Amino acid sequence: MPKAILVQHDKFHVPGGGIIEIKIWRLPRPTPERPHGLKYSLFFGFRGERIVGYDNERGKGDHRHSRNREYAYSFVSIEKLLHDFRSDVELARKELGK
Repeated sequence: MPKAILVQHDKFHVPGGGIIEIKIWRLPRPTPERPHGLKYSLFFGFRGERIVGYDNERGKGDHRHSRNREYAYSFVSIEKLLHDFRSDVELARKELGK
């Protein structure tokens, strides 16, 4: 069976000790759980603490995290996903003063 192909992996350290990490894979084929054919994990936080996250882990579908809360996310495109994530990270960094 073909494996997922990593299409993007970026990791940045931001002022104040924060980390931004983006991983996106293209699946061999869409699935009922991932009809867009992508698996992704987007993270902003600090060592051991997620502030903002977007992912679609198995069994949960597309969703986003804000601190300790989880919300459904309507996936439209990779571009929109990255835009939404960056907007949430910018807002969180302003709230944190970092």
